[in-house]
Amino acid sequence: MNLVDTFSEFKTGKNIDRPTMVRVLEDVFRTLIRKKYGSDDNFDVIVNTQKGDLELWRVREIVPDGEVLDERSQISISEALAIDEDYEVGEECYEQLFLEHFGRRAIMAARQTLISRIMELEKDEVFKKYNERVGEIVLGEVHQILKREILILDDATGTELIMPRNEMIRGDFYRKGDMVKGVIRKVEMKNNNPVVIVSRTDSTFLEKLMEQEVPEIEDGLITIKRIVRMPGERAKVAVESYDDRIDPVGACVGMKGSRIHGIVRELKNENIDIVNFTSNDNLFIQRALTPAKVTKIDLDLETKRASVYLEPEQVSLAIGKGGTNIKLASRLTEFEIDVFRNTVEIEIDDVDLEEFSDEIEGWIIEELKNIGCDSAKSVLALSRQELIRRSDLEEETVDEVLKVLAAEFEEDDTKKEEEE
Repeated sequence: MNLVDTFSEFKTGKNIDRPTMVRVLEDVFRTLIRKKYGSDDNFDVIVNTQKGDLELWRVREIVPDGEVLDERSQISISEALAIDEDYEVGEECYEQLFLEHFGRRAIMAARQTLISRIMELEKDEVFKKYNERVGEIVLGEVHQILKREILILDDATGTELIMPRNEMIRGDFYRKGDMVKGVIRKVEMKNNNPVVIVSRTDSTFLEKLMEQEVPEIEDGLITIKRIVRMPGERAKVAVESYDDRIDPVGACVGMKGSRIHGIVRELKNENIDIVNFTSNDNLFIQRALTPAKVTKIDLDLETKRASVYLEPEQVSLAIGKGGTNIKLASRLTEFEIDVFRNTVEIEIDDVDLEEFSDEIEGWIIEELKNIGCDSAKSVLALSRQELIRRSDLEEETVDEVLKVLAAEFEEDDTKKEEEE
């Protein structure tokens, strides 16, 4: 009997190795035998997946007529001779069975069982294969664009992968048929189906792109110690080399930026700062705040806070657009960084922000200090729009702060006029 004729879908088994396929087929047909004969102890199931052949053999001991005590394991000589005229008492009788012996209903039930088992095995195989590949870069073709995600066909296996919108970089725009690159972030089972999540925002994606572009990283000469990202905006990467002859930052950037430019383009012009890693917290914070130049740093190791002092013109560089630079530097160094203007002394007619603690809440004062404003005049020196942009404060809060601070100097001016 040719297995292809009846069970053609299962000749090769898409993602299933041959031993597993044989085991499943054998198990399904042994179940068929047990239902008809009560036991499969005296049956051989031979599966040849290459040719698509299946053979079922019933094996019984030949005994003299009238001496059959167990019909499952014994057969009379007269019945054996009807199968093959060369059989003798004491030998084993091999009788080949065919599917039609089991009846149409039993065959259809076996077929459904086989379909179900194969589908389960394929799902398990997909889950296992992609679970082992978590953290690897995958290239695929956009197959379908949905509201919350896009479906991608893996270029290598044809398996459908999912890239949710929140795993895409701001500015990513794809049409059906476009090729997209991402990293396998996780694999999970949903409703008994394997779901492979692909990400372009995960830090691992940047790490793997760098491995592809920088041979020294792949060879282990340069190690990526830490990566932090605001996808599509900015990233900071701390690298280290155990070979003094290699400049890790220079190797990662490449001649005239040749190595880093390809990565930046792939990440929609994400600004990537690469710095040398060091266990010296002071120096590491200084490097992490690049491109700003730090004057002085005071560390509190217990609370993991760093007070960083800079020249006034360096403050905005340290903070970065929308606070990206300082936020990433904090995450990279694992220190909460507070930025202060490096002034020798506060102007005589200026007032420290702490003096307004009865009118302005402490967290608001802290937020203002984080953007380099530690006195009333340093806040008033910035425009309303600049304060809103650089801090996380609401517009109403900024308006109230400006009102309180401005009132202080209006009172001073009034007093001076009265004295004169």
